[in-house]
Amino acid sequence: MEIVVAKKDLLRLVARCQGVADRKSAMPALSNVLLTAEGNVLRVSATDMYLGLTGQTQAEVSTAGAVAVQARDLHDRIKAMPEGPISLAASGAGQAVIKAAGSPRRFTVPAIPGSDFPTLPQPDPTAAHLTLPAELLSRLIARTHFSISTDETRAHVNSALFEWSGDRVRMVTTDGHRLSKMEATVEGSSATATMLIPLKAVNELRRLTDDARADKDADSAVSIRQSGPNAFFDIGGMRFNVKLVDAQFPPYQQVIPKTTDRTVRAPRKAFAEALDAVRIAASERTGGVKLTTANGLLRITSESPESGHGFDEIPVDFTGAELTIGFNAKYFLDVLGSLEDEEILLGVSGARDPAIVRPATESA
Repeated sequence: MEIVVAKKDLLRLVARCQGVADRKSAMPALSNVLLTAEGNVLRVSATDMYLGLTGQTQAEVSTAGAVAVQARDLHDRIKAMPEGPISLAASGAGQAVIKAAGSPRRFTVPAIPGSDFPTLPQPDPTAAHLTLPAELLSRLIARTHFSISTDETRAHVNSALFEWSGDRVRMVTTDGHRLSKMEATVEGSSATATMLIPLKAVNELRRLTDDARADKDADSAVSIRQSGPNAFFDIGGMRFNVKLVDAQFPPYQQVIPKTTDRTVRAPRKAFAEALDAVRIAASERTGGVKLTTANGLLRITSESPESGHGFDEIPVDFTGAELTIGFNAKYFLDVLGSLEDEEILLGVSGARDPAIVRPATESA
C-alpha cells in the first residue's frame, strides 16, 4: 500500500478511531487501526469486537492495499508531522513508513497485514432505519447517561435503553437508585425498534455527536439502523457499529409516578449552587442532604459527625403540604447539570416516595 493524504484528515480519523481500539486485549490486532486504500479513498477502522468505528477521506492512492498499525503509535507519529501532505507506505516487510512532503522527518512503525484485522459487521440494507438530528441524539444522551450503572456484572442496567416507535424516540437509563428518561418527537419516521446500548458505546456516541455538531462541514443528521445483534450509527462521516446487550431492561414505566401531591418550582442554577455548597458538610458515605419547604423557601441542610453542619435556602414556588425529604446531593446535581432550563419542577408525594425532576417547560 502506498498513499499520500493530508495530515489533518488522517489525524482526525485516527484520533477518533483510537478511542475504540482495545489496547489491553489479548488479541494484538485489536490495538491497531486498519488502513485500507482503494480508488481515491482511504478508510480507517478500529474495533474491540464489541464496538467498531470506520471513517474515510480522500487520498492519492498509488498502490491499493490494507495494513494495520498500532493506534497510539500511528496517532503520535502523525501528530508529530508538519502540516501538509504526508505519505504512508507499507510492504510485506512488516513495517510502515510515514514521511512528510518537503521535510526529512520520517517514522517507521511495525505493521501487520490487513487480512489479520477482524472484519467489521455490515448492516442489512433492508433493515428499518431512523434519521434524527445529531443535536437531538446528543441531548438524549446528556439527559440520561449519568444514571447508567457502572457495574459491568449487571449488563441490563450497564447500558441505555434506546427506543423508537413511529414518531417518538426515547432513551432511558437506571442504576437502581435513580432513573432518567427523555422522549422526543421525530418527524417522518415509521420505524419501530428497541435496543440496549452498552455504556462504553454510549460514551463513544456522545463524543461522535459532539464532534458532528462542532464540525460545520459534516452532516448533522444521524442515521440509525438495527440489524441482527448490532446497531449502526452513521454520523459526521463516520460509521459506528455496536454489539447490543442481550438482556431485559427493567420495566421503567412502573417506577415513574404518574402524579405527585407536592410540587416545588425552583431556579435551576441557584438550586444547584446551594446544593453544591451544602453537600460539603454531608457524610462522605451517603452524600445526604435534607430538603425542607417552609414559607416560600426551600431549605437545604446537611450534617455529619466528621464535617459539621451546612445550611442554605432559596426562594421557590410550592404547592401542597409542607414536606421534609432526604436525598443524595450528587444525584440531584447530575440531573440539574444535564438541563439548560432556567427553572425545574420537583414533584414528590411523601418522604419515602420517589421524586420526579423535570424542566418547568415540561410540566404537563
